[in-house]
Amino acid sequence: MRDLNSLDRLLRPKTIAVFGGKEARRVIFQCDKMGFAGEIWPVHPKEDEIYGRKCYRSVADLPSAPDAAFVGVNRNLSVEIVRQLSERGAGGAICYASGFLEAQSELADGADLQAELVKAAGRMRIIGPNCYGIINGLDGALLWPDQHGLVKVDKGVAILTQSSNIVLNLTMQTRGLPIAYVMTAGNQAQTGLSEMAIAALEDPRVTALGLHIEGIDSVDALERLAQRSRELKKPVVALKVGKSEAAQKATVSHTASLAGNHAVSSALLKRLGIGQVSSLPVMIEALKLLHVYGPLSSYEVSSMSCSGGEASLVSDTAVGRKVHFRALKDFQLKPMRESLGEMVTLANPLDYHTFVWGNLERQTAAFTAMFSGGYALNMIILDFPRADRCTYEDWWITVQAMQNASKANQGVPAAFVASLPENMHEDVAFKIMEMGMLPLCGIDEALSAAEIAADIGAAWRAPAPAPLLKAALADGESETLSEAEAKAVLAAHGVPVPAGVTAETPEAIAAAAERLGFPVALKGLGVAHKTEAGAVKLKLASREAVLDAAKAMAHVASGYLAERMVAKPVAELIIGATHDPVAGPVLTVGAGGILVELIEDAALLTLPTTETEIRSALSGLKIAKLLNGYRGQPKGDMEALVKTVAAAAAFVSAEAGRLEELDINPVMVLPEGQGAVAADALIRRKKA
Repeated sequence: MRDLNSLDRLLRPKTIAVFGGKEARRVIFQCDKMGFAGEIWPVHPKEDEIYGRKCYRSVADLPSAPDAAFVGVNRNLSVEIVRQLSERGAGGAICYASGFLEAQSELADGADLQAELVKAAGRMRIIGPNCYGIINGLDGALLWPDQHGLVKVDKGVAILTQSSNIVLNLTMQTRGLPIAYVMTAGNQAQTGLSEMAIAALEDPRVTALGLHIEGIDSVDALERLAQRSRELKKPVVALKVGKSEAAQKATVSHTASLAGNHAVSSALLKRLGIGQVSSLPVMIEALKLLHVYGPLSSYEVSSMSCSGGEASLVSDTAVGRKVHFRALKDFQLKPMRESLGEMVTLANPLDYHTFVWGNLERQTAAFTAMFSGGYALNMIILDFPRADRCTYEDWWITVQAMQNASKANQGVPAAFVASLPENMHEDVAFKIMEMGMLPLCGIDEALSAAEIAADIGAAWRAPAPAPLLKAALADGESETLSEAEAKAVLAAHGVPVPAGVTAETPEAIAAAAERLGFPVALKGLGVAHKTEAGAVKLKLASREAVLDAAKAMAHVASGYLAERMVAKPVAELIIGATHDPVAGPVLTVGAGGILVELIEDAALLTLPTTETEIRSALSGLKIAKLLNGYRGQPKGDMEALVKTVAAAAAFVSAEAGRLEELDINPVMVLPEGQGAVAADALIRRKKA
């Protein structure tokens, strides 16, 4: 990376220069509206004054080098102004204009002009081009040419995106999220999203950070962001959308189709301890939770409501999630019974009925007992009434009881969850946060946010990941190894394969199979999809059977492989690898055999990996039920499977610069203590 000035002056300016017409006027208006205390210097060739401020004719006429500049002129003039600002020693600039690399298909010179812009900037920081800019809601400093929904805050979260309209929409939220910064990256010609994110996290007033990512441009920068996030104890969540044009497509195996761009980016974010959100509403709720409480200590949560319907709703919404409602402990039961009476069924989620509604003392006692259970997050389902038609008095009794209960348990996390998002009014949300508690909008969003916060907590409690294996794929021609060749290579790295022999003619393979010992499996070499081509025959028990089978597939086979039959497995899995253009080599594990297409049950592991990570990935598969002994069936040899995957990972790491694709399918997992065997294998790699 080039040695560039830091982003501090640009993000937290004392002086701002603005260039352009109506967009520049809007920047000045928005700064005034939010109470920016610094100086603003309009630059215009004809105007003498804008909003009461003297206009300057050029960069050279400015009183001094500005900390930040908003360049809202056409694309060609933008390059020249950026050059002048850099030469003057400015802190940085927002490049608003479009017509650069993003418009290359319409404007032939778009890429060249963007390169010229970066060169003109030199060591001065630029953000964009093709972006709205930034809002610093802490200091009221805006380099932003449009209206927005933010107010000044003392501390809050930062939100960054490549899409200006997405972040504009997020500023209009009324869910009570305090936003310290919004930043748009545009084309990221010089300064990437991850660099901007690190600069935002460095501000002590920022508590957490949200990313809306259309594409991961630099794994190195993302790793630095994740590392700094851990060091500062400021969590990051990301919403990854879109598909990379450079993502590889499946060619001769199933592995590449399982390792799509979304799956790879998800595995990468998980490795780095960056929380993954599925939607913008979930991002807002997760950021609120992280702003108030930070990462959660576990996946155990509690829920209370005064309605059985709400208790059932929250319980059903948790099905299939890692967050769960651990049962009440014995010491909680007596005080809860005393406060709630005999009519209430004591459980988690708890329907405490309406017997204690409006009774501060009894609600406090019940909630205090629930909070004493050691849950990572204690929720109450509470929709607030319409302020224009109803009053809040009784609801505030419940709010006060929750605060009392939290304080009685050393400030354990307490959250109010409105089942309908519109029933958590912004004024209520702000008041709840002032009281040190958490307002959440929507049951599904609340549970998603809790799971994400617990994911980050679990990642931070584990050792920091090793640097990602970033081997570039070599140029040159590719080769596809025969199954026999592939198995020989894998066996040398510790992957168990069946005993086998090869031969070029039906007669020779029949004789070799007899020496190997029956029964055998016979496979035709040089055939990509053996089953469809009739190039696989199983359980051949004699020399004659092997000879007949070999003759039957002679028209498609270039040679033969005979292997000793593997015993009946508990389960069949796939182990594969591809070379992702961004993340490098990635490993796939999942349900194998015919189940690959049927259930697409797979997990991805970025490299290098560990046996602990492999075991965790395997345990999260649907097929794990078979491996654990489904309905009284024998358990699979999990330890042997883990070591087989680890051996495959070691092979992929060793071949990282050459390997294009690995497909071991199926891996036959035998009963506990009997091992695992790679029954089929394919390797495609660059020629040495």
